[in-house]
Amino acid sequence: MHKQKKINSKALLLSFLLVSTFLIIQSCNTKEEQISAEKQPYIIPDSLLKTLVIDSVQKGELVNSITLTGQVDFNQDKQVNIYSLVSGNVQDVKVQLGDFVKQGEILAMVKSGEMAGFGNNLIVAQTNITSTKKQLDANKALYKSGIASILDVTSAQTYYDQALAQLDMIKKVLKINGNNADGNYIVKAPISGFIVQKFANNSMTIRTDNSNPLFTISDLNNVWVWANVYESNLNKVHLGDSVGITTLSYSDQVFTGKIDKILHVLDPTSKVTKVRIVINNKDYALRPQMFASVTVTNTQHDQAMYVPLSSLVFDNSQYYVLVYHGHNKASITPVQKLSALGNKIYIKDGVQVGDKLIASKTLEIYDQLNN
Repeated sequence: MHKQKKINSKALLLSFLLVSTFLIIQSCNTKEEQISAEKQPYIIPDSLLKTLVIDSVQKGELVNSITLTGQVDFNQDKQVNIYSLVSGNVQDVKVQLGDFVKQGEILAMVKSGEMAGFGNNLIVAQTNITSTKKQLDANKALYKSGIASILDVTSAQTYYDQALAQLDMIKKVLKINGNNADGNYIVKAPISGFIVQKFANNSMTIRTDNSNPLFTISDLNNVWVWANVYESNLNKVHLGDSVGITTLSYSDQVFTGKIDKILHVLDPTSKVTKVRIVINNKDYALRPQMFASVTVTNTQHDQAMYVPLSSLVFDNSQYYVLVYHGHNKASITPVQKLSALGNKIYIKDGVQVGDKLIASKTLEIYDQLNN
């Protein structure tokens, strides 16, 4: 019986050793499989690869750009404030805010005592001309008869010349005030354009010392855009730099122009200065007070690599691209961004000109490569 127990113990020990050996071997196989799986690179499925856009690293002139906030404004060189040159009562206002008017078009009428006085002065001056002319002719006839002296003729000629000068002055005053001698001052448009301000209303009384104009007309064929430049970005804008402008109303349309003025003062509160861009606005799409996004571009004629925006991935404060090596394989490569211009992203380091890049579904593939 003792011998039987000894045999059972050996059998039990042998079984334990066999089980332990099997578990160890199984564990090693599992670890080897895990390591093998970890070492396997991500293979892009054929079905996905067929849908991908493959682009390449290219090289071209480096264009620097900066985006600013701005606002559309009137071209003040083509804007006219219209004031009344006489006091009186406004009558017959013919235009409304926003109307387009042509040069010489009547905008309103002002009934004025001053204009009535100018008309009366014209009649007096014309009458005085007739009177002094007759007096001069009479004195000349008497002088020929020996009745009047040369002094009488000279004196009559002086009165006549003074009457002519007075009439000429009154005509000039009337011309300045619209050549209307019936007591009405006619307000006319001095230029063609849009009524952008209107303070004149029927029956309102005005004086020549009013601070507000009756109307303001602006030619909107071209407009100004004022863009805000922070102190830290002043070295990035220059006179003559090309500018692309978009607005909320026309987000898919880019209006182009150039910087033609940089103010040399900073706002003490916001620490910004302003730059001015003149924009051709023949179709009147841009309206004053519109907000604008202003992209300023310039070049120093340096060469740099660039990639499409769609190929770029930003993660953990670093930019990456996915380099495609063929055979359904790709790798993650860090790059350094220099600047951006529309869909072009200028970069340096990490890649070479001609490298193939994945330019669609980049985030999806980036996550797979990371995992």
